[in-house]
Amino acid sequence: MRAEARRTLLALAVVCLLPAALSYLAYFFWKPSQTVNYGELIAPVVLPEARLARLLEAGELEREALGGRWTLVYVGSSACADACGKALYAMRQARVAQGKDRHRVERLWLVTDGGTPEEGLLRAEDRLTVAVADPDWLAVMPGAGQAAYLYLVDPRGYVMMRFPEHPDVGQMIGDLKRLLKFSGVG
Repeated sequence: MRAEARRTLLALAVVCLLPAALSYLAYFFWKPSQTVNYGELIAPVVLPEARLARLLEAGELEREALGGRWTLVYVGSSACADACGKALYAMRQARVAQGKDRHRVERLWLVTDGGTPEEGLLRAEDRLTVAVADPDWLAVMPGAGQAAYLYLVDPRGYVMMRFPEHPDVGQMIGDLKRLLKFSGVG
């Protein structure tokens, strides 16, 4: 009887400890070769408190004005070339594709050269906020000076993801859909 009790205790120990041991091994030694997200996750950095001058409306834009919503941010010059037009289109499509959740997504264009975008371009863009880029804001957006990335700011004001200069709109929509589905904020 004593041997049977030991076997039972040993089986119980294995059943309890095996999942913990396997999870430890998986966490430290097994790295998945692919990720689900299309956008590049970056170390979350909160946007600074700096106020930005709005270009289309009077007043200033504060970080708190973005609060509570997911915000797609394009950083580029006012002379909107082909890449800029595609980025603005991708942002618009990603927002509209969210359907009933599109009110949870805002769009912001940070103009880096201080100019004003041409009016014909802006007529096609509804619910797009345009503001003069602040160096403090650009400093927390990795690569903002080198290429025309699209950034995603979470509802708490953290820059947490960036999309390439020429984004795949369908994959961008998928990333945003997943974030909105599993996010309890925004």
